[in-house]
Amino acid sequence: MNDRSRLRTAKFQIGQVVRHRLFPFRGVIFDVDPEFANTEEWYNAIPEEVRPRKDQPFYHLLAENAEAYYVAYVSEQNLVADPQGGPVEHPKVPELFGELENGRYQPRRFYMN
Repeated sequence: MNDRSRLRTAKFQIGQVVRHRLFPFRGVIFDVDPEFANTEEWYNAIPEEVRPRKDQPFYHLLAENAEAYYVAYVSEQNLVADPQGGPVEHPKVPELFGELENGRYQPRRFYMN
């Protein structure tokens, strides 16, 4: 079996509104890596007792919490679908997405000239 065949299908989709399972933030997915694709420094900064496996999808989120808007990089095991599915107020959302429908933003179409 080659490495590619072991990759899992992503559980969440671009535009989907999700919450972190352990920490109080939510966001909208704007990109997915089929497996960990960040730095070792970033990975090792996560406390070992909550450090996720690398062999799973990792999601890039336009994230928000009560204090700030930011970009987050989160493993699939630490995400859950946001049951409210309401709007994400991150200021970059309108640049990448259109309308919010059933807990999922519709990606904007970009055309190159």
